[in-house]
Amino acid sequence: MIKPIDTVVDEKTLQSAISRFKERGIILPTFKQQRNPELIPGKIKDKLKNIGLWDLNPLNLFRITWKNEPKEIGGLFGGVNYIELPKSITGVDAKIVLLIGKWFPTGAHKVGAAYGCLAPVITTGQFDPTKHKAVWPSTGNYCRGGAFDSKLMGTESVAILPEEMSAERFTWLRDQIGSEVIATPGCESNVKEIYDKVWEIRKTRPECVIFNQFDEFGNAAWHYNTTGHAIEEVYNEVKPLKGRLASFVSATGSAGTIAAGDYLRTIHPHINVVASEALQCPTILRNGFGGHRIEGIGDKHIPWIHNVHNTNTVTAIDDEDCMRLLRLFNEQEGHDYLKSLGVEQEIINNLHLIGISGIGNLLSAIKTAKYYEYNSDDVIITIATDSADMYQSRIAELHEERGDYSELQAAKDYEKCLLGTQTDNMKELKYMDQKAVHNLKYFTWIEQQEKDLADLNQLWYDHEIWHTMFNQVDRWDELINEFNEQTGLLK
Repeated sequence: MIKPIDTVVDEKTLQSAISRFKERGIILPTFKQQRNPELIPGKIKDKLKNIGLWDLNPLNLFRITWKNEPKEIGGLFGGVNYIELPKSITGVDAKIVLLIGKWFPTGAHKVGAAYGCLAPVITTGQFDPTKHKAVWPSTGNYCRGGAFDSKLMGTESVAILPEEMSAERFTWLRDQIGSEVIATPGCESNVKEIYDKVWEIRKTRPECVIFNQFDEFGNAAWHYNTTGHAIEEVYNEVKPLKGRLASFVSATGSAGTIAAGDYLRTIHPHINVVASEALQCPTILRNGFGGHRIEGIGDKHIPWIHNVHNTNTVTAIDDEDCMRLLRLFNEQEGHDYLKSLGVEQEIINNLHLIGISGIGNLLSAIKTAKYYEYNSDDVIITIATDSADMYQSRIAELHEERGDYSELQAAKDYEKCLLGTQTDNMKELKYMDQKAVHNLKYFTWIEQQEKDLADLNQLWYDHEIWHTMFNQVDRWDELINEFNEQTGLLK
């Protein structure tokens, strides 16, 4: 039976964690404070004025929010960071808005998903930072976020990610965090190889605690309560007079971010929740498999925490389009061409805020707008998990492989990859389509990962379980407040 995390399991382990946090001056933010930084105590904000966004300082746990001031050093808080792209970029009348993950510590929102997994087990005495190591299996940003959170929360980490991920990820994990790094065979879509390494660690290293983003409800609960509310705020800022929140688009990945769609459904019942994946590995669209270059989305299986009941449409994006737009958005010749089309310089200057998976989400949003024939009253909101700053090595590789970029190539990329986006490789998911996707969980989670078949059926037939698991954060905030009270650091 699937149950929430709501009670202290081991008092001795809890007291060990409290002692470690007191010794190192670590204060846990509540989920409510991450959602609304105005609630953060003034003395903490004063200290943050002298701390860099990526500094390995425990106070940066309070910067796990969509509302960081977009500054590398000393920023505080404001509104949600987002960019609205004009029709001159998207080619459609619908408003397309991307939330920006660049201004989280580590440069990606996955640091929040990892916090949603680690904080609850620390405050319930299930993880001893003086004895345990936190293991973060991932296809990229999640293990970076988990390693960062671990460092700030006084414990050691083990990062597991595919060997073909960008060089920036490995360098930062080893050199800046000092995490143990394990590179598994394959690319973005080789998730099973990660799981195989996790099983090996479970059997041979008892000090390791696994935080698998694909089955950790803390991942989805953080996005439901934090990303979902952030999207709500942005929509209320940008909505036209007669507007509606027509669609929320998210790469499936670990099914954390897409859980924001479950929250949005509670306030916009008719919203269309769109899952975006790579055409080269169309897991939901065609039960397919393969390898692709859209770093940050993971596939070849359906995450345990994906509420497929709430996914209405699936789109598949050609990774070649993403790589071509990566150059258009980040090379000077691409900027010059966009400027010649009348795109405002401010928009051009902000295109680097969209990483590869963000470009994939953008293309899915364009496909969605065209398929459903949305107009200027319709708002589509999606996510730029990270920025192009994470992929400078990829841009260099493209330069080496394809030569200098030119305005002619920019024109081709703009016409083909943006304006030429079509409504192919899409599917509306009816009830039985959704059930077919859910049934794919069996092969990963029952056959490979040894979960209980009764739990799999519970995730399909017990609709209340999703509400329960996504809405744990109020109880977690109570536990966090009790934990901080015992450390005495807020007095």
